[in-house]
Amino acid sequence: MTQDEMKKAAGWAALDYVTPGTIVGVGTGSTVNHFIDALGSIKDQILGAVSSSEASTARLEQLGIRIFDLNDVSELAVYVDGADEIDGSMAMIKGGGAALTREKIVAAVADRFVCIVDGTKTVDVMGRFPLPVEVIPMAREYVARELAKLGGKPVYREGVITDNGNHILDVQGLQITEPKALEARINAIVGVVTNGLFAERGADVLLIGTPDGVVRKGA
Repeated sequence: MTQDEMKKAAGWAALDYVTPGTIVGVGTGSTVNHFIDALGSIKDQILGAVSSSEASTARLEQLGIRIFDLNDVSELAVYVDGADEIDGSMAMIKGGGAALTREKIVAAVADRFVCIVDGTKTVDVMGRFPLPVEVIPMAREYVARELAKLGGKPVYREGVITDNGNHILDVQGLQITEPKALEARINAIVGVVTNGLFAERGADVLLIGTPDGVVRKGA
């Protein structure tokens, strides 16, 4: 089974957590694209979706799925998204696709966060994947200096502007043993919009696509 086939298996397995007649929170990325395709197969059973990125919105609309503005939605039963890395505590690094801020907002609203990954994304200690940090453009170099004090090497992701009009710094060389504490510390730096650690609000359910099928963890 190829990596893409494992992603597809995890994406389609997430349909088990979608309740008919509800609005579904939808994340961003290559694994989520498979979930969006799966969601299209039951589009007549759901009210629509709240999307975390312009890219996902476009894909959902192509399938005829209604898009809701999060400000018009009081609750979401489920949010389905991928991860760049996820550890045993269900904390994640996200933001490889530069949609981390909107992803974190939608995840905060949802009652249940279902994370879908292939088996290469599970780790014991996060940090091999650079930690994305979304920053206000005028604060980029200041934030980079502050991030360097934490022991990482921040690298400006050139040519990338987030859907919110901001810049991304990717912090390399971290060993993230206390993700909740690091998430809070980075978010406290003036000029940071948010960072790609999803630890305070981690996943409730993890679906891992493997060569032997989908492994399920959590409630």
